[in-house]
Amino acid sequence: MRLAQKTALVTGAAGGIGSATARCFAREGARVILADIDHDGCRRVLDGIVRDGGDGSAYGVDLTSENEVLNLFTSIRERIGRLDILVNIAGGDIEPAASVEEIDAERMSRNLDMNLKSCILCCREATKIMKPQGYGRIVNMSSLVYRGSPAQFSYSASKGGVFSFTRSIAMALGRSNITANALAPALVEVDAFVRALGPERWQALMQASAERYPLGRIATPDDVAKAALFLASDDASFITGQILEISGGARL
Repeated sequence: MRLAQKTALVTGAAGGIGSATARCFAREGARVILADIDHDGCRRVLDGIVRDGGDGSAYGVDLTSENEVLNLFTSIRERIGRLDILVNIAGGDIEPAASVEEIDAERMSRNLDMNLKSCILCCREATKIMKPQGYGRIVNMSSLVYRGSPAQFSYSASKGGVFSFTRSIAMALGRSNITANALAPALVEVDAFVRALGPERWQALMQASAERYPLGRIATPDDVAKAALFLASDDASFITGQILEISGGARL
């Protein structure tokens, strides 16, 4: 198993991609720490992992709150004593279709907090544990729109920021044997997105996207989880500061 004897924190673990990643890591031998603002959702994911023979813990955390992030990492130090892997998946887009003229300051701030601030805070605190260990793997969630988007302005800005931040910490932490990389998925089929759009709009978007992608389909949460697994494993020990596009060839 590729993550045997490793402890991995997965944020956004109650969501589609986060839960798939937590299950994937547990199958590969990791002790998983699940964190999400949806504590009940985290518990359900953890219950399934334990039923399948895995081990872990679940925390309800607002990752945009510095105090709550500090409390999470204090608990990890006190209860577990180490952290080998951090996967920052928590995030979302609450302003997906505004025009430039309609950008709302409050929603913009929320997007930046959910996607970028939470990532920076968790990486900062994880580094305090990983550096003394002389080992760490950080995987951050960007998006294919890190290149820019004609419709998702604050979201694409936050995801571009995630990539820039990831490159920066890769430069700073490499000598401590800590790698930092980012994932950039295209459209992924997750329940939250389907519910937000409704069945008809979702089907139309999924079909249109699949027709554009050379592989002829959109991504599943497991597609993203397996990419995170690779970057978190020692198979990727000489890869850092990179962004891995999980796009089915969408932007070749």
